[in-house]
Amino acid sequence: MKRRPFLPSVLLAWLAASMLVLSGCSTVRSRIDENRAGFDRLSPQDRALVSEGKIRGGMSQEAVYIAWGRPQQKAVGAVHNVPTETWVYLIATTVPTYGYGYGGGFYGGFSGPVGYYGRHGGRRFYGAFFDPFYDPFYYPFPQTITQPVKTVSFQRGRVIAFQYLSPAY
Repeated sequence: MKRRPFLPSVLLAWLAASMLVLSGCSTVRSRIDENRAGFDRLSPQDRALVSEGKIRGGMSQEAVYIAWGRPQQKAVGAVHNVPTETWVYLIATTVPTYGYGYGGGFYGGFSGPVGYYGRHGGRRFYGAFFDPFYDPFYYPFPQTITQPVKTVSFQRGRVIAFQYLSPAY
């Protein structure tokens, strides 16, 4: 019986998974192709801005969608008694954490192998075995924080304000 090599199977599975993940990513070019009629209605100046992923005051919601994509959050309110809609775009970043081994043997020092205890209530439990400095809040993976990176506000379907926010980390 001839055995099939293991590596090509793993490579094929990895390639299929990465294609599935990347196919959900939207680019300015793909949004222009998806909304060709809306893009063609824009002025030549706005077409140039949208093609670069930029916006300006007075642009339509459709132009902002083509330039920046779908927002992760939408907020509705009023400014001077005029209905206002704000789109918020988020970014996920990892935060550096100090795990075991930081500070030597007397402050959170490593005194045994780190292990996975199991799940309870949908949460994973990790800990160190034989550790005199047991830390119940120790998590061996970097923490991910989601924060806003840009916002745009609309009144009557037109941009009245937009912001680029600097990340906290």
